[in-house]
Amino acid sequence: MKQQSLILKVIVISQFLCTSLWFASNGVINDLVINFHLNDSALGHLTSSVQFGFLSGTLIFAILTIADRYSPSKVFFISALLSALFNFGVLWKGNSLASLLLFRFFTGFFLAGIYPVGMKIAADYYEKGLGKSLGFLVGALVLGTALPHLLKGTTNTLPWESVILTTACLSVMGGLFMVIMVPDGPYRKPSHKLNLSACFSVFKNLKFRSSAFGYFGHMWELYAFWAFTPIMLKAYSILHPKAVLNIPILSFLIIGIGGLSCILGGFISQTIGVKKTAFMALLLSCGCCLISPFIFSIESKNLFIIFLVFWGMVVIADSPLFSTLVAQNAPPEIKGTALTIVNCIGFAITIISIQIINSVSSHTDSNSIYTILAIGPILGLIALSRKTKPL
Repeated sequence: MKQQSLILKVIVISQFLCTSLWFASNGVINDLVINFHLNDSALGHLTSSVQFGFLSGTLIFAILTIADRYSPSKVFFISALLSALFNFGVLWKGNSLASLLLFRFFTGFFLAGIYPVGMKIAADYYEKGLGKSLGFLVGALVLGTALPHLLKGTTNTLPWESVILTTACLSVMGGLFMVIMVPDGPYRKPSHKLNLSACFSVFKNLKFRSSAFGYFGHMWELYAFWAFTPIMLKAYSILHPKAVLNIPILSFLIIGIGGLSCILGGFISQTIGVKKTAFMALLLSCGCCLISPFIFSIESKNLFIIFLVFWGMVVIADSPLFSTLVAQNAPPEIKGTALTIVNCIGFAITIISIQIINSVSSHTDSNSIYTILAIGPILGLIALSRKTKPL
């Protein structure tokens, strides 16, 4: 038990350090716009580029069943090194939007060997209590994702390059921790042959499909909300000039608080069940999408911030729970592949929602655009409502 506890801590820390690469460009987007003469739509394009890279990586990892055929800790380590290397590319003085998109694409590509593989490693160690364990793991992802905003907000006196450099170094550290301290888990059942159909045949299982579709609805909302959190804060400050907002720090708080809700959701799921907890969180975040247009008109900036903090909590609380449902309903020998292909499709969906919001926002100043994010949760709730045996 003590060894399991230590292993989980190492996995969580490694996940946190490596996923700091995810929004590294978002944390310094204003500096990138100025230094490389980008336009205002660059945020959406750079975010989508990482997502598209992650989608491509997860698709290849899933089809080749890499996380099931090879030691997942070694896959994690190699991916952490390569992801950090491409993150360094953002520092190249000759960058254009095209080269930045390319560097961010490959950063996302190798993040496919970090996030879902980290969940696979945790699943290899925890046969029971997986929901709580993945709550800590996804919580680490959330904090890692939010970290660049904190670095930017607390290092205003340092060059913007320090954020990129720091996140790359953290990724290397995370990879080293994983490969040195986390051997293959006791519940790992390696696949000894290439199974190209595994990532598609798994969807024949009704309970797996229901869980996966719930996750897809959740993903429609999640990364678009994270990507546009600074934009929401900026829009509010324009509408209410007297409201002074530290946008980088508040962005970190709103995104990062989700790490706590992932852990909390894991504990709640042990009492009322994984599926019911995921359903409640998805329902609450759907409600936030629908009432978001009205919150911008509120004069109290504190109330506005509290609303975004609450949204930041419920928008991610169900993520580890959906991953738990997916892992529990997948055949053990292709568990890593199942988690990876679900991640792949989920992140493909994030590109669509981010680009739709990005496109619509370029044609209107209305803050009603965020109601579009409710489409995913509504469909996810319908998928979860289908009658299957409770987990």
